[in-house]
Amino acid sequence: MTSSALKRRAREARDWMIESCFPLWGKEGSAGHGLFREALDMTHRPVEADSTRVRVQARQTYLFCLAQDYGWDRDRADRLVQMGVNALKGACLRSDGLAGRILATDGSGLTDARADLYDTAFVLYALANAARRGQEAALPAAHAILKSVDTMLADTAHGGYAEMLPRGSQRLQNPHMHLLEACHALHAAEPEGAHLKRASAIVDLFASKMLDTDTHTLGEYFRPDWSAETGEAHDVVEPGHQFEWVWLLQRHAALTGEDLNPAMVHLYDFGLRTLDEEGRAFTGAKRDGSVCDHSRRTWMQTEALKAHLAMLELDRDDEAHDRRAVQCFDVLMDEYLTPEGGWIDKFDEDGHVATESMPASTGYHVVLAFDELIRITGV
Repeated sequence: MTSSALKRRAREARDWMIESCFPLWGKEGSAGHGLFREALDMTHRPVEADSTRVRVQARQTYLFCLAQDYGWDRDRADRLVQMGVNALKGACLRSDGLAGRILATDGSGLTDARADLYDTAFVLYALANAARRGQEAALPAAHAILKSVDTMLADTAHGGYAEMLPRGSQRLQNPHMHLLEACHALHAAEPEGAHLKRASAIVDLFASKMLDTDTHTLGEYFRPDWSAETGEAHDVVEPGHQFEWVWLLQRHAALTGEDLNPAMVHLYDFGLRTLDEEGRAFTGAKRDGSVCDHSRRTWMQTEALKAHLAMLELDRDDEAHDRRAVQCFDVLMDEYLTPEGGWIDKFDEDGHVATESMPASTGYHVVLAFDELIRITGV
């Protein structure tokens, strides 16, 4: 049974999104020329910049998809989602159909056109979510991008996809993780598509290549053939990504009807060992669970919250998961989020604020975690 304490926090999350977050970013988050702004300053005012990342266009499109769901200023939310879709199927793409990395805010197009699987995955994720909210052009655009991904990035020899073009000297788990998330969103938009087949192939790659079978932990970097790296590239892992995969694996099993991957419990137990007494998640840890980088960012807390919620969804009677979710939410609300709808994105190892701006890209993490909290509590 979900506790009344967690339900109260879900209502608080809903209120914060509708009354603070969506209005703030709806008013201050547009940079002109059909693009979303890269960041606000610490007083919640626009930061003028010559460029903005493609992933910001994708993540903010998703944020306003959720604004539609929650009934915030319907006309404005619709316009902002449409604006995002236009950029994602237009200015954000290279001539070969893959997403670039950075756009000029004057509307002149890509200033860094290097192909990046991470950014491409978020473009797909946003288009899938926009398609579910009635944007008819979104799904055809996603199909065209997927065709380019398969043609140009698929690694038929070793599995997965090239993380960038030209191809790098290391393989990375993080872009594949977000491509998995995009596949789940595409399945929701197009259940008759083959998106779960692609998703299952990524989960198989995770289990066979990315997961260290000795420590049951997830690495970040690998050699070109997916064999293990050495030194710090192998020894240091990110607790936030352990938690993120917990949520993704639970989500994948729910969508496919397959058994839960046993790695889910191991990753969660490892992540728990890295939290402090108040439930905060940190940047880096060794494979034995000892924290080696005590800096911390907003997104790590949101991924911990999603993991606690995923475990709670599996066992509603486990009070420990409920209690951890309450604790994690309180850390987010008390230390990271502002009453005005913004956030403090980073603290250094001594607990001091370590940022001069509020990156728009953080919003995706927060509203996704809050949407999951509201879904699971049913408020």
